[in-house]
Amino acid sequence: MEKFFDYFDSRNRDSILKKPAVDAGPVITISRQTGCDARQVAENIVDSLNRRANTTKWRWVDKDIIYDIAKELNTNSERVESFYKGIELSNMSEMIMAFSGGYVSDMRVKKAIRDVVLSMSREGHIVLVGRGGVSIAHDIPDSLHIRLIAPFYWRVANVMKKKEMDVETAEEYIVDTDEKRHNLITTFLEKKSLNIDYLFDITINRQSFDIIETADMIVSMYEKKIGKQVAERKKVNK
Repeated sequence: MEKFFDYFDSRNRDSILKKPAVDAGPVITISRQTGCDARQVAENIVDSLNRRANTTKWRWVDKDIIYDIAKELNTNSERVESFYKGIELSNMSEMIMAFSGGYVSDMRVKKAIRDVVLSMSREGHIVLVGRGGVSIAHDIPDSLHIRLIAPFYWRVANVMKKKEMDVETAEEYIVDTDEKRHNLITTFLEKKSLNIDYLFDITINRQSFDIIETADMIVSMYEKKIGKQVAERKKVNK
């Protein structure tokens, strides 16, 4: 179990976390209501940013974190994912106990998750989907924080189609998942708040824009907010 908490030591976690703030990032976080196709949006953002900069640096992260945890816990990734999505942080220590046979405090679990997400964010060139990223990466200067929303029954129809659910099951799934995602965001805030709107640079209604249009807008906003300042620093440092 100790290996899990030391995981990013093997990837220079400490050096990444100690980087000057000006050298951290860039990172784009995407928080979303359930049924807004955030992963597909993230994939298109990464493709666009890499093409524009003629690079392969940009990547998007969602389940990668779960795979890393599963590897270190020597367990099935689907099993970890079901726990990660389905329980609140206060119960995570019980999940890890079941896997490892030893007690782990909630504070250690919280710190481990924060360090994993923050290390990835500070290393930069990452689009982070969910995982409390907007709270954890909010103090990184070169960051853009996006919120995807849509009307409830637009999302119900989308979930029904993609997950082959009936309407009642889709409604319950959306309400339950939205609540858990909100709780994960507030878990990593220094001060708890029911209203998290202030965390985001912009909110996009997915009903109004398709996946490609949404990704293009986010890339444009990235270039306006932090792309120029990153480019300017590169010129200065040459």
